Amino acid sequence: MVTSTAAGILITRVSSKNDLGQDLSKQLLAYPRAITVLSGMLFLMALLPGLPTMPFLILAVITGGLAYAIKKYGVAAPDFGAELVGSSSKTGTTGKKSDASATAATTTPSGEKLEELLSLDTLVVELGYSLVGLADPRKGGDLRERVTSLRRTFAQEMGVLIPLVRLRDNLQLGPEEYRFVLRGDLIASGKLMPNHSLAMNVTNSKTLLKGMPTTEPVFQLPATWITESERKNAELAGYTVVDAVSVLVTHLSETVKRQAHLILTRQDVQVLLDNLKQTHPTVINELIPGQLNVGHIQRILQNLLAEGLSIRNLAGILEKVSDYATVTKNPDELSEHARRALGAQITKSYQGEDGCLRAITLDPRLEQQIAQGMRTSPGEVGLVLEPGLARHVMDQLGKCVPQMVAAGHTPVVVCAPQIRLGFRRFFESAFAELAVLSYAELPTRIQVQNAGMIPCPQ
Repeated sequence: MVTSTAAGILITRVSSKNDLGQDLSKQLLAYPRAITVLSGMLFLMALLPGLPTMPFLILAVITGGLAYAIKKYGVAAPDFGAELVGSSSKTGTTGKKSDASATAATTTPSGEKLEELLSLDTLVVELGYSLVGLADPRKGGDLRERVTSLRRTFAQEMGVLIPLVRLRDNLQLGPEEYRFVLRGDLIASGKLMPNHSLAMNVTNSKTLLKGMPTTEPVFQLPATWITESERKNAELAGYTVVDAVSVLVTHLSETVKRQAHLILTRQDVQVLLDNLKQTHPTVINELIPGQLNVGHIQRILQNLLAEGLSIRNLAGILEKVSDYATVTKNPDELSEHARRALGAQITKSYQGEDGCLRAITLDPRLEQQIAQGMRTSPGEVGLVLEPGLARHVMDQLGKCVPQMVAAGHTPVVVCAPQIRLGFRRFFESAFAELAVLSYAELPTRIQVQNAGMIPCPQ
């Protein structure tokens, strides 16, 4: 009997796309009639002479009660793989299909539409089996609520609606591993220790903690996984201590911010435009579709998000774009004009406590040489530099950038508007954290302190 049952489970498991726990729950608990038969057999075995009466009788009562409960109330097995986190967002469509379309949809023998197999989740958080409890409210997990809060905060700060985040268990991961998947592609991963806290040594404390040494996944800080009993000692020593769920959510937040330009789709842009049209109809009617289409607006917003800029001031951005849309349709050039509407917002995050902006500047003659390498096509802006000139600028940046970081300042370069985008794209692979601003974006009253000048090569 045991062999037959195991064989049946394995056969049905081959064609299933769900996890093993979900399949077992469905196969063993979804049919109350089978459990009723089992209860009757246990009761008969309790009456047979030579067999212990009470154990079989107790099992018969338990299975009989279980069958009655399933039949009357139903039992839903936990389904982390199909669980959507957060509330539904507006899509701009009704989501209803016509009767003819529904009738023509191809279905499998089980009733599942084949078209559903083509769908691809935008953002998925995959968890190892030891981390699944973080998303289960019955075990005290609040990961779902934390991700919902993250989506709300991101919309308020960045002006972008994050799509629904799917939580899914993945048995191919290590028990303490997690990873973030964007449309099927891995974008980040990490490890957590459940029931532990992460103590980060942000003050360069010399105190050694009892725990598992590690590296914080977002900012690559030295850290230690500690138990609750060690938490007080860590806080007294100046460590920043956070729980495991906070580590995952913070990692997800920073990853989403860095990948926001890839997450933003044309449908998402249409939703933003429809929402803005309710309060600023003139801006939308003037710009779309007479001057630009949704694809152009998507490229412009993606350029801004790629450099970590918020697009919440969408009305101001589109008004600036509309001023120049009659001159050029190049999304890169239009995004540069849009940045000027966000000048105060851009520079604010790089100003010191005294309000001054410390930045690296370029020799005017060097800017002229770089400007000669600018290449503009109908769709984008790029930069082509001679190897010697590129090496010279990279060596100079390699000296200035570490000095600014050591002094506690974000590395910033200020240059002429016509070379800003090309300069940034050319050197971003080598200096990912380098911010590049143009003089046209700086507010009139801001004071710029020169943190170094890159000279023209001799």
